[in-house]
Amino acid sequence: MKWLLAAIIAAALAGFAFLQFRSVKTSYVNGLAPYTNLPGREYVLQRDAYIFKFRDHDTDWPLIGARDTVPDLPAEVKESNVGADLPKVRILGALKTGDHFRIVSVRRDEGRAGTQVTFEILLQDDSTRPHPRLDAFWIIDHSPEKTGAAPKIMAAYAVPLGRE
Repeated sequence: MKWLLAAIIAAALAGFAFLQFRSVKTSYVNGLAPYTNLPGREYVLQRDAYIFKFRDHDTDWPLIGARDTVPDLPAEVKESNVGADLPKVRILGALKTGDHFRIVSVRRDEGRAGTQVTFEILLQDDSTRPHPRLDAFWIIDHSPEKTGAAPKIMAAYAVPLGRE
């Protein structure tokens, strides 16, 4: 009986360690340098983009992107692709050039794959959209992070409001 109890405890500890190893720690870093001036910034889309989710990796918020950064998306952004049954992504919506959004939060995810910084964005006309809050990971230039600077929205996708 002692061995059975010891085996159960060992299995529970191994399961706990496995889950901890695979987990992702999320923290909001809005108040930390160099991210303090990012929340509240408004942008205008410079190209059409999809709202989507990956089938094999769920995220807190739907993602925004297009074929050049997410090869699994269709080449042309069309409303007819919304709801399409694609092998790796689910297309939830489409955004058009000229749509506005603002950064509402800067999030840092730390896990087995490393550390990733992303922006949670809110579409301007959020009350009329089924997915008003999005994760901008796939439209962000992450290269400044290598030097400790904040990432930025790729100019090919969106520019700050007032600088069209």
